[in-house]
Amino acid sequence: MEKVLALMLACLSLPAAAQQLAPPAAPVADPAADDLAFLDHEDRMTVPVQIAGAGPFAFIIDTGAQRSVISRQLAARLGLPPGPRVRLTAITGTSAVNTVVIPSLSVSTLGARRVEAPSLEAQNLGALGILGIDTLQDHALTIDFDRQRMTVTPAVGHKPPPREAGEIVVRARSLFGQLVVTDATVAGRRVRVVLDTGTSVTIGNMALRRLLSRRKGGEPAIFTSVLGDQIVTEYAALPVMTLGPATIRALPVAFADAPPFTAFGLATKPALLLGMDALRLFRRVHIDFARRELRLLLPRDLRRAG
Repeated sequence: MEKVLALMLACLSLPAAAQQLAPPAAPVADPAADDLAFLDHEDRMTVPVQIAGAGPFAFIIDTGAQRSVISRQLAARLGLPPGPRVRLTAITGTSAVNTVVIPSLSVSTLGARRVEAPSLEAQNLGALGILGIDTLQDHALTIDFDRQRMTVTPAVGHKPPPREAGEIVVRARSLFGQLVVTDATVAGRRVRVVLDTGTSVTIGNMALRRLLSRRKGGEPAIFTSVLGDQIVTEYAALPVMTLGPATIRALPVAFADAPPFTAFGLATKPALLLGMDALRLFRRVHIDFARRELRLLLPRDLRRAG
């Protein structure tokens, strides 16, 4: 029987919202931390992954993907054995795909583990593979946009870093492993927000689009998913969005009746997959999976709500 997986990442490249950031603060050394990633031209984070002692290979880190994925080309190169066939849900739809068995996948402090990973075409992934939240559950992920670096630290058994001036904390809940922020609004209505570092553009569902039904329609945009399929979306801007105590104005959003919203029970509730275009409006984003906590360091010109 086929298993059902959800993979939120869509391979796309659309202009991110511009933001002038303050000069970077001096970094604080943390012996338990590992600088693992660099942001590429599409704001995606790549991490060096070891597979059965081989590598490192550059994988995209995607907090919107439930499972890690490997390209068919790399799987063939490493001679990885086949695993069970699964059904995978992406932005454009659901399809049956093959998996391979990775005997040992490790990313420094994340440790090594056996993984049955869906194998997809490298050109649709945009990388040799994707590192999903199955590897991040006991860790915290920090994206420092000032330094253009990502840091992973163990969360279980470690104290969280002290709050800095200008940093806000937003609580989240876990939904199928994803962190979902419910303390968010658009047009005065509560919105569920899924944190998705795997996409460079924020995606909204049609329930959210209907809140803005009186507004002028947006421009069409075509997305190509990791399955190689395409979906046409309506690209428009949210007038005002709050995320905890922060306010974001004129956030570009691609609206679509995307299958992942249904997979997470959010098809009829206003919801967003918050992409890197929105996250990079902050100087630093700290996602603590173990504590279900989101910390955002505000730039000077991003106003607080209220």
